[in-house]
Amino acid sequence: MARKNYLFTSESVSEGHPDKVCDRISDEIVDLVYREAKKSGMSPWDVRVACETMATTNRVVIAGEVRVPPSLLKQDKEGNILTNAADFPIINPSKFKSAARKAIRAIGYEQDGFHWKTAKIDVLLHGQSADIAQGVDNAADQQGSEGAGDQGIMFGYACTETPDLMPAPIYYSHKILELLAAARHKGENDAGKLGPDAKSQITVRYIDGKAAEVTSIVLSTQHLDPSWDSAKVRKVVEPYILEAFGDLPIAEDCAWHINPTGKFVIGGPDGDAGLTGRKIIVDTYGGAAPHGGGAFSGKDTTKVDRSAAYASRYLAKNIVAAGFAERCTIQLAYAIGVAQPVSVHVDMHGTGKVSEERLEAVVREVMDLTPRGIRLHLDLNKPIYGRTAAYGHFGRKAGRDGSFSWEKLDLVKPLKEALKG
Repeated sequence: MARKNYLFTSESVSEGHPDKVCDRISDEIVDLVYREAKKSGMSPWDVRVACETMATTNRVVIAGEVRVPPSLLKQDKEGNILTNAADFPIINPSKFKSAARKAIRAIGYEQDGFHWKTAKIDVLLHGQSADIAQGVDNAADQQGSEGAGDQGIMFGYACTETPDLMPAPIYYSHKILELLAAARHKGENDAGKLGPDAKSQITVRYIDGKAAEVTSIVLSTQHLDPSWDSAKVRKVVEPYILEAFGDLPIAEDCAWHINPTGKFVIGGPDGDAGLTGRKIIVDTYGGAAPHGGGAFSGKDTTKVDRSAAYASRYLAKNIVAAGFAERCTIQLAYAIGVAQPVSVHVDMHGTGKVSEERLEAVVREVMDLTPRGIRLHLDLNKPIYGRTAAYGHFGRKAGRDGSFSWEKLDLVKPLKEALKG
């Protein structure tokens, strides 16, 4: 039987954390390719991106493999596309560099050690491997649908702890940093003197299985005024922390650790190198649910690491929203080049009101879980990924531009109707 009384902790990191800078750049590259594909008449179904970014002091390296429209390739004066010795088209780095600089500027880095204008950016992208491409493309001829871009297992989770059906510790960890970032960008009071780099960590006490109170608050945030000490930082950030918690009580003996090491002026990639895909638990459920291992950022949605993780969250959220369970975990598993998932697993953690075995069959009825089916159902072939890079891919509001479509609750009615049949 699951424990009813316990402490649980999750952390989040801000958009200016070195790893999140890299996630943002990688996702802006994905968006760039989708935008350019639309402009050039290339089908968005043919887009392929696997982009990794590394950032350190005034240096960004963008690497990986892509299939892109001609507008992103190098051409000679006559407009002929140039290729390298292996007959791969040569990527034109200019637009990729521009996308990276815009991302760094939007985050707010204008410091000596990392500045959107002066950072050296290397673009080392190349054409997609023909061996990987055939696993995705040729499967459509053999199976009637494109195959998964890789093998892997993906998990989705939802619970009734918060309005967005997310676990409380990660929900509040994100919210604190989102509020601080908004205040920083607005230049609101002394919050305008905070830097882009920050981390939060929240511990929640559960009583009888419900989130009851906050017992520990850890926040480290970069500040641009070197005279600030921990007490000054706490004075600046505490109102935003209290706003984030809303009705969730803070325990009388709650431990506060605000910039516990003292001064935090040098931050971001100047203080610590960053890499794409190193914050996958921050991206998902803060450790309250399993993670299959694959990162999301920098990948087009033939990669089931991304698209199937979105689909599994979508299914779990709608199952909980429909009232079938208080908690639900969905696992989807795929083989490279194979369209249909090799397995679907539903776990309602003892809170279910319907059969888990029946739900495993029903989710296949209400949603096509092939990579193509997921992309079509959630309308994923568009430039909507830059916004996902910070503050989690889940628990966000679906946007009018199609972003966070996997957070919609439009599957509640189909699920109920299917279970009646």
